Order: sequence, then C-alpha cells, then structure tokens
Amino acid sequence: MEQSFDIFNVLSMIGGLSLFLYGMNVMGDALSKMAGGKLERVLEKLTTNKLMAVLLGAGVTAVIQSSSATTVMVVGFVNSGIMKLKQAVGIIMGANIGTTITSWILSLSGLSGDSLFIKLLKPTSFTPILALIGVILLIFMKSEKKHDIGTILLGFAVLMFGMDAMSSAVKPLAEVDAFTNILIMFENPILGMIAGLVLTAIIQSSSASVGILQALCVTGKITYANAIPIIMGQNIGTCITAVLSSVGASKDAKRASAVHLYFNVIGTTIFMVVFYLVNAIVPWPFIDDVAGAAGIAVVHTVFNVLATLVLLPMSNLLETLAVKTIKDKAGEEEEEQDAVLSLLDYRFLDQPGIAIAQSHKVAMEMVRMSRDAVLEAASLIGNYDEEKASHVRYIEDKVDVYEDALSAYLLKLSGRDVSQDDNRILSTLLHSVGDIERISDLSVDVLLGVERMHKKEQAFSKKAMEELNVYGRALKDILDLTVSALENSDRDKAILVQPMEDLIDTMNKELKKRHVKRLKKGKCTVELGMSLSDITDTYERISDHCSNVAVCIVQGDDDEFEAHDYRKQQKADEEAWFAKKYEEFEAEYALP
Repeated sequence: MEQSFDIFNVLSMIGGLSLFLYGMNVMGDALSKMAGGKLERVLEKLTTNKLMAVLLGAGVTAVIQSSSATTVMVVGFVNSGIMKLKQAVGIIMGANIGTTITSWILSLSGLSGDSLFIKLLKPTSFTPILALIGVILLIFMKSEKKHDIGTILLGFAVLMFGMDAMSSAVKPLAEVDAFTNILIMFENPILGMIAGLVLTAIIQSSSASVGILQALCVTGKITYANAIPIIMGQNIGTCITAVLSSVGASKDAKRASAVHLYFNVIGTTIFMVVFYLVNAIVPWPFIDDVAGAAGIAVVHTVFNVLATLVLLPMSNLLETLAVKTIKDKAGEEEEEQDAVLSLLDYRFLDQPGIAIAQSHKVAMEMVRMSRDAVLEAASLIGNYDEEKASHVRYIEDKVDVYEDALSAYLLKLSGRDVSQDDNRILSTLLHSVGDIERISDLSVDVLLGVERMHKKEQAFSKKAMEELNVYGRALKDILDLTVSALENSDRDKAILVQPMEDLIDTMNKELKKRHVKRLKKGKCTVELGMSLSDITDTYERISDHCSNVAVCIVQGDDDEFEAHDYRKQQKADEEAWFAKKYEEFEAEYALP
C-alpha cells in the first residue's frame, strides 16, 4: 500500500531535522571540549609549507566536524596577530576538505544489502549500541573524559536517529508530483546553487545541509543533475559564518574571511564551467542517474579536493584578491590594536579551550610585566633615573588595563562547558589575576619610596644596601618562581613559593632590627629608617601576592578555597618538608 505525504510526515520531518541538527551540535561541542586548547597549539604551528597548512586545516576540521568553526578560529587568530593572512589561506582550504568527513559518516545510512557485515554497518544497527554505551558512560562513570566520550556517542546517536527519521518522513515525497517538479527546477545550475547557498546560509553548516540532501536521496528522485548544483551552492553558503564573524575585526581578519569566500566562489565557478562545458560536448553518463547518500559524499569530497589542488598553487592570487577587496583606504589609518588585548577575541568564546589558552597568554604577559616593574623600581634605589621611573608607571597603567579586560573575558568564559584541565587553568586565572595586578601596583609604591629619598638627597648606608640587595635577590627569585609556576601550571614550583614567602617575612623583621641597632649607634636616621621600612614592607606584600598566586596554582581545580587556610594546612601536613626547604632558602639568602 502506497504511503501518502501528509501533515504527519511534515511533523516527523521537522522532528528528525531537529534531532539531526541538535545531535550534530552536541557532538561537535563535545569534540571541541575534548580537544580543548590543543586545537590552538595545532593551528599555531605556523608553517610556510602550504601543503602542511592544508593538512592542518583538514585535520582540525575533521576533529571538530565544522569547517565554519575552523574558519572562524582562523579569522580570530589573524585578528589577534597570531597568524598571518598568507598562513591562513592553506588552513582555510584544508577546512573545506575536512568537513567532507561528515558526509561520509552520514552516507552509512544509505547502505543496503542482506549480508551480515552490511547490516552491521548500517546506523540503525550500531547506533542504539553507541547510545547505550554513551548513557552508561554519562550515568555510571565519574571520569570527565569518559563523560565527554559518552556525550560524543550520544550526540552521534541522536544525529543518526534524526537522519533516519528525516529519511523515513520524506520517502513518500517520491509520489508527490509537486516535489518532482521542484527538483526539475534545481537541474538549472543557477537555481540549484541558489537553493544550496540559501539553505546553508540559514543553518550555517555545510555538513548539516549536505546531510539534509543525503536524507532526501531516499525518495529516489534526486539525480546528480539536481544534486551537483545544490552541493556547489552549499559550499558557498558555508562562508556566511566566517563573513559574519569578521564584522568589526581587523582588515587582515576580514581578508581571511574573504579568502574563504573567494576560494569557494572561484572553485565553484571553475568546477561548474568545466563540468557543464564537458557535459555539453560529451554528456556525463551518470548525470541523470539517481544519487545516493554515498554519491553525494563523493561529489562533496571530489569538488573540495579538486578545488584545493587547482587553487593551492594560486593561493597568492586569493590573498591578493582579498587585499584588493578590503583595501587600505588612503588617509585612513586603522586604529592600532594592542597586541596583547587582541588575544582576547570574542570569536574564541565558542571554542572555550582556545579562549582559555588565549587568556593564559594575557595573564602571563601581565605577570611578567608586573615582575619587571617591581625589579625596575627596585633597581632605582640609590641609582634614580627619571626615564626608568616613568616606564614603571607606564607598565603599571598597562597592567591595570589588561586586568580589566581579562577579568571581563574570564567572567564570560566561566559559564562555559570546558574540560577539567581547562577548568583548572580558568579557575587559577580567575583567582590570581587580581594578585598579579596588585604586584604591579606595589611596584609604584616602591618607586614612591625611592623618589622621596631622591628628592631629599638621602641614601642608605653601605651596610643597609648590602642587606637590601640580598633581600631584593630573594624577592626577584620568588617573582621568577611564581612566573614559571604560572606559565606551566607547575605545582611543584608553586609549593616552593610559600617557604620563600615565610623567609621574606622573617628577613623583613631582621632588616628592621638591624636598622634599630644602627640607629642606636648613630649610623642611621629615623627618616631613613622610615624609607627603609616602607620599601621592605612593600617587598613583603609583593611576596604575599606571589604566595596567593601559588596557592591558586596548587588548588586551581578547587573553586572554594581560602589562601590563608590552605597555607596553614600545607605547613601542618608537610611540616618536615617545609622546614627543610625553609632552611635551604635561609642559607641561600643569609644576610651579610
């Protein structure tokens, strides 16, 4: 009995499409989460080797199942100055190849045959098993990695169930004359391209739109004459995501999105002209054959591979076209963007792993600048220099700006679903960014003490300077240790900060005692003693903030902790170890 196409089929088709798009989104997000900041490290392996760039783009896209996401990341990297436009071209080409993997996975739904092997390959056979494994991993396992794998399996299962539901719902369309008449219209290459372009631009995923086309193949009415123009349009439509993401970006970032657009437009034009020119002379034998899901995957892959092979040697031409399209206007200079702040690109928020890696870079720039400001201010004791003093204030102002921007960016990231490792880094940064900024503030406090002495033409005694130099060396080392621990999330180095901080506290008290002795002997003045106390107290406060940062590193995955309580617990639990390290530092920084 023939099945008619009615409102219930429409509802089933909508439900299937919804499951399909949702499953693709869930699977893509889970894959991106598992990859985390590793994606950034892969894409940042910048190379002048064009073929390697293509392979990188294809590999990353195959992992996250979205050429749009890869291209948006590339736009963000170019906007941040991490990647040059020339280096982005190959990655963009590779992304188009990588996205074809999805169509091959979806083509499994079109398998037919009676053999046990073929039946096992059909999604309707193995998808329920994957769904069950996914549920078990999510419900019964505690490991975050297993949860992510479970989410990927469930996302894939939902995607394939949606694909199957769509296919079942649209199958009766084979008997609907109106549907056949519409398909005949799509045999016109221009109309077919427009249809594919509009569909992909709406859902912003060429993988999803190709999947919808593969689902329609079950009607038996989709021929290669219909499918090829639609697939060509889908490749152009996927560019809309990158184009939208480049709005408000730098000129080079806009040019990167233009390269993506030109690659697909030029590749499509060349393919269509050659294909239909040959067809006019010697008709392709398969042009009127019914297309299956696998056939759609073949066309999608062949087009992107051929387009890359043709245009890769001419990548400089794409770059030139993009530069000529997005011109440098005469007399109009693009506002210079701070290279560090540009790392905090909002485009990366949809790839939290990369956004966290970028945030970590900004935090590292902040902590290095804060350290340098402290050391530069300390170097002015007894050797004042107006230019260096101005530079200390310049650094402090810049760190303040970075702290405001980074804090706001981290707050936007804090609600995102990220891997455990990324969450540890995020938590560390959220808790420590204030302490890093405070260290730079204290560099100015040191400077103020030095300036007061300079104006009054005061100078410490030779003995006081010798003691202060040792104290300063301890301060430099605790700052260096903190920077290194934060850079590599190194807990072993972080736990060394606390015994050093305790020693600096002790050294500060000892310096004050020695000053009192000199004061009694008439070798120093009360006023100089106040200046010395101001500087040494500031050093001690700087070491306190180093300790706070170190605690954040050690307990980066604990959202609720109190630095003071932790330090007490550390000394109680590891008293012998702590005492040994304290003694080692005490010997190393013995006052003369």
